[in-house]
Amino acid sequence: MDSVGPLGLQQGDGAPGCPQEALPCPSNSPELVQECLRQFKVTGAQLRQIQASLLGSMEQALSGQANPAPTVRMLPTYVGSVPHGTEQGDFVVLELGAIGASLRVLWVTLMGTKGHRMEPQSREFVIPQEVMVGPGQQLFDFAARCLSEFLDAFPVGNQGLQLGFSFSFPCHQTGLDKSTLISWTKGFRCSGVEGQDVVQLLRDAIQRQGAYSIDVVAVVNDAVGTMMGCEPGAGPCEVGLVVDTGTNACYMEEARHVAVLDEDRGRVCISVEWGSFSDDGALGPVLTTFDHALDHESLNPGAQRFEKMIGGLYLGELVRLVLAHLAQRGVLFGGCTSPALLSRGGILPEHVAEMEDPSAGAARVHTILQDLGLRPRASDTELVRHVCAAVCTRAAQLCAAALAAVLSRLQRSREQETLQIAVATGGRVFERHPRFLSILQETVMLLAPRCDVSFIPSVDGGGRGVAMVTAVAARLAAHRRLLEETLAPFRLTREQLAAVQAQMREAMARGLRGEASSLRMLPTYVRATPDGSERGDFLALDLGGTNFRVLLVRVATGGVQISSQIYSIPECVAQGSGQQLFDHIVDCIVDFQQKQGLSGQSLPLGFTFSFPCRQLGLDQATELNVVAIVNDTVGTMMSCGYEDPRCEVGLIVGTGTNACYMEELRNVASVAGDSGHMCINMEWGAFGDDGSLGMLSTNFDASVDQASINPGKQRFEKMISGMYLGEIVRHVLLHLTSLGVLFRGQPTQRLQTRDIFKTKFLSEIESDSLALRQVRAILEALGLPLTSDDALMVLEVCQAVSQRAAQLCGAGVAAVVEKIRENRGLEELTVSVGVDGTLYKMHPHFSSLVAATVQELAPRCAVTFLQSEDGSGKGAALVTAVACRLAQMTHV
Repeated sequence: MDSVGPLGLQQGDGAPGCPQEALPCPSNSPELVQECLRQFKVTGAQLRQIQASLLGSMEQALSGQANPAPTVRMLPTYVGSVPHGTEQGDFVVLELGAIGASLRVLWVTLMGTKGHRMEPQSREFVIPQEVMVGPGQQLFDFAARCLSEFLDAFPVGNQGLQLGFSFSFPCHQTGLDKSTLISWTKGFRCSGVEGQDVVQLLRDAIQRQGAYSIDVVAVVNDAVGTMMGCEPGAGPCEVGLVVDTGTNACYMEEARHVAVLDEDRGRVCISVEWGSFSDDGALGPVLTTFDHALDHESLNPGAQRFEKMIGGLYLGELVRLVLAHLAQRGVLFGGCTSPALLSRGGILPEHVAEMEDPSAGAARVHTILQDLGLRPRASDTELVRHVCAAVCTRAAQLCAAALAAVLSRLQRSREQETLQIAVATGGRVFERHPRFLSILQETVMLLAPRCDVSFIPSVDGGGRGVAMVTAVAARLAAHRRLLEETLAPFRLTREQLAAVQAQMREAMARGLRGEASSLRMLPTYVRATPDGSERGDFLALDLGGTNFRVLLVRVATGGVQISSQIYSIPECVAQGSGQQLFDHIVDCIVDFQQKQGLSGQSLPLGFTFSFPCRQLGLDQATELNVVAIVNDTVGTMMSCGYEDPRCEVGLIVGTGTNACYMEELRNVASVAGDSGHMCINMEWGAFGDDGSLGMLSTNFDASVDQASINPGKQRFEKMISGMYLGEIVRHVLLHLTSLGVLFRGQPTQRLQTRDIFKTKFLSEIESDSLALRQVRAILEALGLPLTSDDALMVLEVCQAVSQRAAQLCGAGVAAVVEKIRENRGLEELTVSVGVDGTLYKMHPHFSSLVAATVQELAPRCAVTFLQSEDGSGKGAALVTAVACRLAQMTHV
């Protein structure tokens, strides 16, 4: 027992802790009491200052700024998901540090969605004082013995057990099962543990014990356990708040905001470690003389200042210091003290809870004080109750200010006007102090008015919650395996891509020779690309749908100028005879010439006709008397060729896909002549229709093909182009849902709907600038109820499908440029590819994946990709211009 009180107050000379004669109350006793109570009053402005300061420190720590050192640690816990409600299995939990000088071992059975909730079986072991402050190995050996003794009561046999380790001390985690102790708190001072991996220390102790096969899957603090132990309600619980012997909070942060993780997707649970918050500017004004005295006498002076104003371990001590001060001043107990009142730890948190509770009654307060060796008068009980209420009210308000900082952080990071969030609460202060939660709620509403917060008591966070972390880790690992197995066929190796390249080369050669091939290799009768000398005015006609364009293209020294007009095709014309269609087109051309002041002039006309047709000559797809008929792929090559004379390949990757290139005329069996070049329309969408791509086709490709209007046709196109990628993704998502990997295994009617998943969604979902919440918004707009885990997996599915498409496209381009290089007998080829199509242009990664694949498969070709502008219009005019130039040269 201390003979001097913590504020330097001397004991009396008579009976222990009491003057020789009981002192009457001083005349200023109400003022003395009010003076003490006023120290514990915190204003709204002070709470907002604490909220702002803590939020600033949180964001500083998240961003990795070390100067000045942030006063909260913001430690990643490597818990990346909250429970779905589907978790099941048997798990063992070892809980250390959450319940004072004892540890607890639990056997937890999770039933998932299949059955009723089973109560965990547990046993508590008291930790001897000498173990709490002795060598670290002694503590962990004690824990391993308790674990073994507990498991002896279960029919474990040789069964491997998964264990979750609840370790409620400040730690630096580098993995779900790797955690280094930063500092002891809560009365523990074991040597040789700080700076060590506590999971490894426990594993070593279990191995020394040698009784059971136990895998320590996860190390969890009590705040994380509290959050994870919350029963899933209308929405997931994403904040955990603990006020027990100490205090802490955790929440689900966007991983891209956590500098130490270097992750850009998903979420991670962050342990705020706010007990260490110690901004003098914010906390200084609310620290009382009693806080300073408590800190001075603690095991860690100067540390955990915020925790010492809130945590249950300290509430009783603060009350004791105030009561001792008032007794020494003669205001309470007739000036008498007692050994308990003057000894650290003399008043316990449970004493404070009972004395503060209005329903306890004066008699109960009187009894508690008597049990502490005091002689309370009738008036003392009410004063003591006021002191307990003041200390606890301040604790709840400070806790609310810290929680409001966390909520503000969530609201900011998720960019939400109003944040709807569930907060799991845990710890004996919540259980024993009913007023604590109500004061916390009221204060949070004042400090975070745009946050709709529901507080949910956690169901045994240290036990069930830690088991849930372990179960979620097991679920995620199982789902990860199933996801990888599902997506494995889409992840093509270099060898597979090289085989596609070789097969395409062989199909090209057969098609050029006129042999049976899935590549038709059609001559376009375009014999040259622009050389820059083309001049003149040309008309172009672009027909490819319900509308068509007529263009005037002026090719001059300064470049190309285009004027155009769109004309519609009436439904009766589109479905009528061919003569009706072309009569309508001619009428529109005449109208356009009149508007352009070109009436009566005979201008060369290029016609882009974006439908499959067999050309017999440059102007012989029909009887229409025009200079050139061009498909969109050739137009794309020619449009880019005017800007870059090295452009000798055209590529379309949009709704469909195709390619063309400049082939040596001598290799084209269907066209007479041995010198010069010929642009070949590959019609490569049909590549593989002979079964040569069978080894790459998945069950999902087969499903999409069977449901298409042309089963068995255009197999290459169906693995690449925009018309089909969304459908492939939808079929993969259906499969993963049937495995229970997605959407908790519950298929939605929307996902059963064909073509619901547009290819544009792949481009949006895979955009680097999109946060995960935006990915969720896109999917939720499709009627898919999903979690953050689901959103991440949908993203991976999209990435796998679009990556395969880009790589197959790249393998095709590699085959083409290698063919050109070998045709010309070059060691190295420098060539450009003109590209058009919404998938290529709009998808954030498609173009770079195509280029990377070409570079890998055709390393002796330096390939530049140029995005085409108006290939069907400008390109058709340039085909016409080149044809006129060649005709003039022939005439000369």
